[in-house]
Amino acid sequence: MQHYGTDKVSWLFAPIVFVWFILIGILGAVNICKYDHSVLKAFNPVYVYRYFKRGKTSWTSLGGIMLSITGTEALFADLSYFPVQAIQIAFTVVVFPCLLLQYTGQAAFIAANTNQVSHAFYISLPAPILWPAFAVATAAAIVASQATISATYSIIKQALALGCFPRVKIIHTSKKYLGQIYSPDINWILMVFCIAVTAGFKNQSQIANAYGTAVIMVMLVTTFLMIPIMLLVWRSHWTLVVAFTVLSLLVEIPYFSAVVRKIDQGGWVPLVFAAGFMIIMYVWHYGTLKRYEFEMHSKVSMAWILGLGPSLGLVRVPGIGLVYTELASGVPHIFSHFITNLPAIHSTLVFVCVKYLPVYTVPPDERFLVKRIGPKNFHMFRCVARYGYKDIHKKDDDFEKMLFDSLLLFVRLESMMEEYSDSDEYSTLMMTLPNNPGISNGGVTATGTSNVMEVMSCTSSHDSIVPVNSKSNDTGSSQVMPASGQMAFQTVGDEIAFLNACRDAGVVHILGNTVIRARRDSGFVKKIAINYLYAFLRKICRENSAIFNVPHESLLNVGQVFYV
Repeated sequence: MQHYGTDKVSWLFAPIVFVWFILIGILGAVNICKYDHSVLKAFNPVYVYRYFKRGKTSWTSLGGIMLSITGTEALFADLSYFPVQAIQIAFTVVVFPCLLLQYTGQAAFIAANTNQVSHAFYISLPAPILWPAFAVATAAAIVASQATISATYSIIKQALALGCFPRVKIIHTSKKYLGQIYSPDINWILMVFCIAVTAGFKNQSQIANAYGTAVIMVMLVTTFLMIPIMLLVWRSHWTLVVAFTVLSLLVEIPYFSAVVRKIDQGGWVPLVFAAGFMIIMYVWHYGTLKRYEFEMHSKVSMAWILGLGPSLGLVRVPGIGLVYTELASGVPHIFSHFITNLPAIHSTLVFVCVKYLPVYTVPPDERFLVKRIGPKNFHMFRCVARYGYKDIHKKDDDFEKMLFDSLLLFVRLESMMEEYSDSDEYSTLMMTLPNNPGISNGGVTATGTSNVMEVMSCTSSHDSIVPVNSKSNDTGSSQVMPASGQMAFQTVGDEIAFLNACRDAGVVHILGNTVIRARRDSGFVKKIAINYLYAFLRKICRENSAIFNVPHESLLNVGQVFYV
């Protein structure tokens, strides 16, 4: 049911959890009245001191009672779906009182039935409500697991945004809440791990030790990460930071010391998982960072492009080449690698950069930012395609048509501006779109709250930006296209006819594929990490062709090797 989204299935969550807590609260109160109401003395803190005074076994039992507080950690995973105040009220009014009543009621039952400690909860239930209570308990367990699963999705999504995790499919299931997501890949991995852990452990106590170890580790890490947050972000006074740290560690260190003793009894499992994921994230981040640095530092200069001439030093064959790149400015190194190894290039080149914005959707008429690279007779353009998080999973069957219409409109608008310019050498058009979220990446900007047209001066060798806010249906009238792009157009109609002829000749999608390899003099660990682990992660993660929905019949992959 995960793919339906939390907002579609969460209407079941509140009734199930509410019935569960009311049920265990009432049953706990009944057991207290029926068996031994003197157990209420357990709320006296003096008994804690007397309990630990018994010896070492009392201290080690702290690891076993971790499960009584682990559920509260899952509450904070719901912060993406509910406000903080709602969680605080629910915990104070419903969750905490009902849990106290149930645990105290079980203690009263066990005190009166010392030979029925195992499964004391179900044994203490009246026979008529045994199976209904079992059904509600199972449903509540499923709801509780939802919080942990949702938290996993959120963590993976944040890691993806930081470039610390291989690309997996992320589906946004809500129009209103950005945090409600679903990842089918992670969902299947969680299922496999859950089955493996359940089948691998021989008894319930080992699972409890594993879960307790994971939770107390999370508590400790959170406490230590809160220190720089309070000092650097919140700018809290150092006395408040010290008080928070001391009070938190007074609770967490005793539990941690008890859990450490049970690492060999199941507590090692979360540590192994954590180490494995840390290695994966570190290797992926290192390889991705080196790859991006290589692409940034190896961008082709405009002087080099101009030095090639209008034909780029090659034969310009009919057609349009869509070169996909992650760079929103400059010409990627993969382009120079391509033209230095092949004898021909398409008559019209469009460098396509896809950017995802933190909005639900971007209207189709505001999706494209079009630029020109170099002089007109080079026939080189740049197009930044902007998508919202829900647009990512729409297959744009008419993507090529929308992009081509954007080019035609750009040519018309550019020609209109040149007619009003004082000099043919200086002409750049920039329009801002109404109610459009702004982006800024590598010099490409689009912001504004009203329709504004501004003319900026720059040399013709630089890019000119025109955000496209409407479609054009002009198909041109001429089908004449020269083999090379060295002709100078007399009118805007000539260039539009040229672009139409290029489109009719065919469109090819060119994807760059930079392969990272370790140098020969690198160490053994680095060679294993880069040549095998990172290469394997790159192979199994989502490819750019799948993300961009590129048709395979017109796809051309251009690879290059970069040594680190």
